[in-house]
Amino acid sequence: MRPSTLPFGAFMAAISVNAQSPVSAPSNIPQLGRPVSQGCFNTKGNMTALDPQIPGERMSSGSCTLACKDAGWWLAGLHGPQCLCGMAIPPESASVADSKCNAPCSSYPQEACGGKDTYTIFNLGLNIDPPTYSESSSTTAASSTSSTPDATPTGSSPAHTSATVTETANPSQTSKPEKSGPNVAGIAAGVVVGVIAAGAAIGGFFFYMRRKRNAEIEEEHRRNAAVSAFISGSTPPSSHGSISMTDSRMDPVMAHRRMSDGSIADNEDYSRRILRVTNA
Repeated sequence: MRPSTLPFGAFMAAISVNAQSPVSAPSNIPQLGRPVSQGCFNTKGNMTALDPQIPGERMSSGSCTLACKDAGWWLAGLHGPQCLCGMAIPPESASVADSKCNAPCSSYPQEACGGKDTYTIFNLGLNIDPPTYSESSSTTAASSTSSTPDATPTGSSPAHTSATVTETANPSQTSKPEKSGPNVAGIAAGVVVGVIAAGAAIGGFFFYMRRKRNAEIEEEHRRNAAVSAFISGSTPPSSHGSISMTDSRMDPVMAHRRMSDGSIADNEDYSRRILRVTNA
């Protein structure tokens, strides 16, 4: 926050009134590794007060720039007894004559520490091309292709901050994911196996039907042969093809009768017809 008129007046009264008013160092080109004055400005932009503040008796450009640099800031600002730190330099339109920064530093009166409504700004040499603070949008506009994060709020000291460069990928160079198609080999193998299985099933069915039909024809032939033999009086062939054994002593006519015609004796030959005469 900007110090009130009363504290700033007390600070000015502490300096010898007889001392010649110092003038802020002129603006110079920033250099890496060392603080360089950027001139006098009538605004602090978005710079924030160092926390903790440097004691008044030790306040100087050297102590302020060293404290801000150790905290990782890119810029330091002096405003009387107050040390400010930031990441964005105030806009060029806010630059004023160096004579406007004429408040002597408490620990080194020959050096100017800003003024009543002005600020002496230093580039600390960590980034020689920091972004410029834009009052209209309250954001930092990058002065190069790099973009810088907003300044850290009052009361915190950031670590070293690096610029972030955003690249837009060329759509033509972006790798396109390969489309996964069906497994042709697997489908072909499945079709072949299916055809073979279907063919085997059909072949087995026809083989079974053929065997069954042949068995039925053979059985029908046997039945017909048996019926024909029965009708003609001959001995039907055995179902197994074996020859039927008939006792030669039996009467062939009686052999095919189903009813018994009495017992036969083993010592008699019934194949010969003998006329026997008996007395009644």
